[in-house]
Amino acid sequence: MSDAEGEVPVGAVVVHNGKIISEGRNRRENAKNALNHAEIEAIDGACRALGGWRLFGCDLYVTLEPCPMCAGAIINSRIERVIFGAFDKKAGSCGSVVNLFELPYNHKPEIISGVCEEECSSVLSEFFKQLRNKKKNM
Repeated sequence: MSDAEGEVPVGAVVVHNGKIISEGRNRRENAKNALNHAEIEAIDGACRALGGWRLFGCDLYVTLEPCPMCAGAIINSRIERVIFGAFDKKAGSCGSVVNLFELPYNHKPEIISGVCEEECSSVLSEFFKQLRNKKKNM
């Protein structure tokens, strides 16, 4: 994931039966579309790969804690487990701001948080540091 395109470096993969079946990355800036989150892209690809919207037996790995929109897509697609690295204190919906998976929806994915947290946080922090420096020098 490169910040050369100005995208926040968030990546996601969907794993089924031990194999990566789909991947996604943040593309909101270039697509100029609020829906272009890494998780949404990865879920979309997984649905296409498996030929259906129910992603039973799938795990989602993502570098940043999912936002409310992505948490909703995770619930709706029936992903079994979400594994994420960095916590998102501004929009995290798997425990940081709220845990949408604790609400009485019909599906509750398992959450494994803080996996490679330091590495994921470092990449994101460096991106935003460089972005602030670019804006300061304009």
